Amino acid sequence: MMDERLESLIYLLQRNAIADPRVLAAMRDTPRDFFIEAANLKPLAYADEALPIECGQTISQPYIVAYMTERLNVQRKHDVLEIGTGSGYQTAILSRLARHVYTIEIHEELHRLAVGRFKALGLDNITALCGDGSKGWPEHRLFDRILVTAGVSAAPPDLVGQLGPCGAMVIPLGKTSSQRIALVARAETRVDYQNLIPVRFVPLL
Repeated sequence: MMDERLESLIYLLQRNAIADPRVLAAMRDTPRDFFIEAANLKPLAYADEALPIECGQTISQPYIVAYMTERLNVQRKHDVLEIGTGSGYQTAILSRLARHVYTIEIHEELHRLAVGRFKALGLDNITALCGDGSKGWPEHRLFDRILVTAGVSAAPPDLVGQLGPCGAMVIPLGKTSSQRIALVARAETRVDYQNLIPVRFVPLL
């Protein structure tokens, strides 16, 4: 039987207009408490709030994870690039929707912990790298979808350059005090930007 706390969280997401059944199923199948090391924070795992993790970073609010994932519109045929592995929670959700997820984390400790969690959960369609995500994937290639989990003032050109035909990127843009999630979409010869909801993310390092 599903944990009552998780069931309540899924109900909250639905009340807040998260409607994609695949996204809700991925959230339901991904135990958020497994991605939190601190014992005193585990009881808060299914509260709809961001929580601190190692290296001065955070695990994002579940609603924001669901919202960004839904706007990215990941399909099973897609290869996804994620910038900022963090705890690995968002990565795990993406892996349940995509063909393959490539994820980059600059902090070695976070990278190590996340890789261990992926293995423990049997998520074998994730390739994780420790490095500078602002430059994109080291071996230049195109991705169907890109998700950035840290804030930047403008979309890094290297990431925009790795968007494939009809590709889409969801990224927090703007100063920390006035960030908004943006949907960046490649349409043939142009790149379109659409501002969405206000957020506050740690800066991309």
